[in-house]
Amino acid sequence: MRRLLAVSLVVLLLSGCAVGPNYKRPGVEVPGAYRGASPQPATQPAPESLGDLKWWEVFQDKQLQDLIHAALRQNYDVRIAATRILQAQAQVGVTRADQWPTINAGAQIVDQRSARAKLFPEFQTSAHEVNLSLAWDLDFWGKYRRATESARANLLATEWNREAVITTLVSDVAAAYFQLRELDLELEIARRTLASRQDSLRITQMLANGGATSMLDVRQAEQLVFTAAGTIPDLERRIEQQENFISILLGNNPGPIARGTKLTEQAHAPEIPAGLPSGLLERRPDIRQAEAQLIAANAQIGVAKADYFPQINLTGNGGYQSSALTSLFTGPAGLWSFGGSLVQPIFTGGRIRSNVKFTEARQQEAALVYQQAIQQAFRGVSDALVEYRKDREFREQQEQLTFSAQDAARLSETRYRGGATSYLEVLTNETNYFDAELGLAQAQLNELLGLVRIYRNLGGGWQEQ
Repeated sequence: MRRLLAVSLVVLLLSGCAVGPNYKRPGVEVPGAYRGASPQPATQPAPESLGDLKWWEVFQDKQLQDLIHAALRQNYDVRIAATRILQAQAQVGVTRADQWPTINAGAQIVDQRSARAKLFPEFQTSAHEVNLSLAWDLDFWGKYRRATESARANLLATEWNREAVITTLVSDVAAAYFQLRELDLELEIARRTLASRQDSLRITQMLANGGATSMLDVRQAEQLVFTAAGTIPDLERRIEQQENFISILLGNNPGPIARGTKLTEQAHAPEIPAGLPSGLLERRPDIRQAEAQLIAANAQIGVAKADYFPQINLTGNGGYQSSALTSLFTGPAGLWSFGGSLVQPIFTGGRIRSNVKFTEARQQEAALVYQQAIQQAFRGVSDALVEYRKDREFREQQEQLTFSAQDAARLSETRYRGGATSYLEVLTNETNYFDAELGLAQAQLNELLGLVRIYRNLGGGWQEQ
């Protein structure tokens, strides 16, 4: 009968229902194509999205790849996210343990002597006991199973949070490296310009000493030299600070950063394949994290609703008890007890109902956060696509402006040497050419940063080698 009772209880437990709604992904309006993406012929299949590529396939500079590898190993944000995964894994184990019985073993020895009193003689007792106890809160309504479901979903959300941290880190390192290479290019331009202007100043001084020109031309030539020279210390400061920033991203103390490919030689395609918007829901870590948090909130509704129903508890205890240790396991020393209880909430002052409403509101909030994350992701991709396209167009115009300014500076220098114009014309055109070169460097940087933003918004970068 005892075995039959035990089997019946197990069957009853396993056949119990889990109250609360099962998770169903909310409906979202997904556009057929990203706004700002290059149109594709209807007969042509959608190209592979840039977000599907591994980060080492997108960023082909070997030195940049080494920096990203180092950051993934050493960055503190990534390491902190990994420890949070360990915490969530442990929390799943803690929550899941509530589904199973608790078994404890114990032993007790009590020797007691009472002194003689007026009406009572002295006496001495000795009791020895070993026992095994069991307590089991049957999960007939699925309260603990729903709680475990919620804990597993939180674990999944934590894992996707780590992937989101990695995506952000990869894009931050790439962007910071490109900014460093742009500052290197500006410094190269400034030093080259300074050397050219110093040569021009020496020639102007020789002409002034020979009476062929005025001291005003010398002063104007000096302005060009001082302008270029003053740019160099500021660029050197910014370069060192940028190196410090990258070092921190790598988890290192501030220090120098090795360089690879020049900014102007970084590989990037003129057109970026974005793929289908529907693929973004499965690829972006922040969207997957928001959905996992929604699953966790949905399961908590079942946990709250289970409090409406009776709580079934089983308890058991067995062991041996004797006044002498030598006869503890012999003779009529055995003892046992077994019982069950059922507790049905009658009046709780509205606590259970309010808790259900609270969990339902939390689930509704999580659903809205999930839908909002999807819309923000679509906007981020569209913004990045149009930014990249317009930055490329601006860079092409800046190249023409730089070429025109360079030629104007050359012609004005020739006209000045021939005595056809004043040095003011040289000053103006040299300044315009210097500004145009720096503007072109910034335009080339913006185009590469646009590539980084597209890759990040498409959900790429969390794949690891």
